[in-house]
Amino acid sequence: MNHNTPLSPRPLRHLSDVQQRVMTTAHLRARGVSTADINTQCRPGGSWQQLLPGVFLLRPGPATIEERLHAVLMYAARSPVTEPAVPTQPGAGAGAGAGEAAAPQGYDDAMITGLAALALHRFASAPPLLSLDRVDVLVPRLRRLRSTGCVRIVRTPGMPEPVRIGGVPVAPVPRALADAVADITDAGVVRRLLTEAVRGNHCEPAAVVRELTNARLLSRPHVVDAVDSLLAEGRAIAEDRLYRLVREHGLPDPVWNVDLRLPGGPLLGGLDAYWPDHAVALELDTRAPRQDDDAMWSEYARKREHLERLGITVVHVTPKKLRDSMEQQATVVRTALMASGDRDPAAYVVVLPR
Repeated sequence: MNHNTPLSPRPLRHLSDVQQRVMTTAHLRARGVSTADINTQCRPGGSWQQLLPGVFLLRPGPATIEERLHAVLMYAARSPVTEPAVPTQPGAGAGAGAGEAAAPQGYDDAMITGLAALALHRFASAPPLLSLDRVDVLVPRLRRLRSTGCVRIVRTPGMPEPVRIGGVPVAPVPRALADAVADITDAGVVRRLLTEAVRGNHCEPAAVVRELTNARLLSRPHVVDAVDSLLAEGRAIAEDRLYRLVREHGLPDPVWNVDLRLPGGPLLGGLDAYWPDHAVALELDTRAPRQDDDAMWSEYARKREHLERLGITVVHVTPKKLRDSMEQQATVVRTALMASGDRDPAAYVVVLPR
């Protein structure tokens, strides 16, 4: 037997090329390969090699990045790349499409995270995959696994929905960032990673801060400093999108970044945009989910209720909505402006530059 010898007469069309080269002990035994055969093939100078406990590369030479990632997932997954079901009806599954119809859907309860995931998400500030001597893999908290070789096990009480990149399940950017930042002490590296997440339109700042909060990383000064820069960056990007919304969708020009107050009274609060002739206000919600989030939201709600009692319509927009559905948000603003003629006149307020 050598690495070019078929393992069994069973067709392998349901497996990708890399999954035909990287297999677990269970896969090999299912194809009639005994433990003795595996040991023989993996001897020095043999045709196969063991990449991780119970995971083998069925060829000599260094593993490719793709082979390494699949090996990590096969090691960590609860039931990696299962076999297709055997047809029970005569003629069932016959034909060229049978293998494709039974193709494996991926790896259960395991996904790439940390710096390796960011590299797969094409972060320029993440190290290339080839340079990483360790691959983080996210698994449920109760899985009985240990870190070994190039694999570092990262546990979580709740698995996020993975993103599929080239057939590899990868943690979403916010979670991958949190897992990467947990092991990075260089403030500059942390800042670059967080900034690229926002500038590259990978995710919104609030999603990143939420994951960092859940990971209890906001007690680290260098992470807090990076988050402050992240929020400022996110705010600037959201404001730019808001300017584009008004310009590209033909809305009347508002007054930008103003405070409102009653004549001779206290300030009513700041607004990102205000249309005085229509008594319509727009506010960007760029809150980050920190410990004072409830207090900040209560302040938002009080301000909105106060303005609406004065007859001012408040449109509440998040950066994510501006990014993902700008046209829909423009329709919301336009509807509020058009409806102003059907409302009672608003109370007179003083508009001050902020």
